[in-house]
Amino acid sequence: MSAPFVATAAAIAAVLEHAADAPSWSDINAVLRFDLLLKLMLAVVLGGAIGLEREIKAKPAGLRTNILICVGAALLSDVSIRIGLIGGERVGDPARIAAQIVSGIGFIGAGTIMQGGGTITGLTSAATIWVVAAIGIAIGAGFYVEAAGSGVLVMVVLAWLTRVENRVRRMRRVVAFTIRARPGMPLADLREVLTAHGLHIASCETFDHADDRTFELRLVGPAIQFETIADRLLSRGDVLSVHGG
Repeated sequence: MSAPFVATAAAIAAVLEHAADAPSWSDINAVLRFDLLLKLMLAVVLGGAIGLEREIKAKPAGLRTNILICVGAALLSDVSIRIGLIGGERVGDPARIAAQIVSGIGFIGAGTIMQGGGTITGLTSAATIWVVAAIGIAIGAGFYVEAAGSGVLVMVVLAWLTRVENRVRRMRRVVAFTIRARPGMPLADLREVLTAHGLHIASCETFDHADDRTFELRLVGPAIQFETIADRLLSRGDVLSVHGG
């Protein structure tokens, strides 16, 4: 047997021996956690898509907020599942950490809800934060199809149903109102305020009492105008109470 052949065989044997000692892909993944990296990247994509829609509409919780919430929920869910594993045996509840995301995210959502001028704003942003956290939990738990499908549905609701909601709010409604005012208040004053806000009196009954004058009205106008008209009327000094809507 020639010397070159012996040397080549020895080199091949050395390579095979070295390859046998080299760490496998599962060993590398166990250390570097490429699967977790993919989860976090998916969380960035889905959270970013929802956050971008919120950012375009100048909402309190925008692009970065939704990305961070989705990534944080995914990471905590993954940790929650793995932290109870010792030697392949589960010794703890895998939902203990992840369960706190559901309640904890409420504090962030509450910060986006504001009340003023008789209206409440930020409810949609708070709900978006909550559902983005749910998507993050699904990603962290490995339910990728469910998370992606939910992300698409949320985008459809936020982007497309806004038009439907605005159209519904512009539809005309007929609403009964009972307005209690100071004695002697003329109906013309009420009619002026209501007309200025796009509402018209379809019918009216007036009842005079010793300490007030009560108007039983049926008002017609866009649905959105009924959301604030009570506060507009109560801002007048001669209106005592408003019921209806």
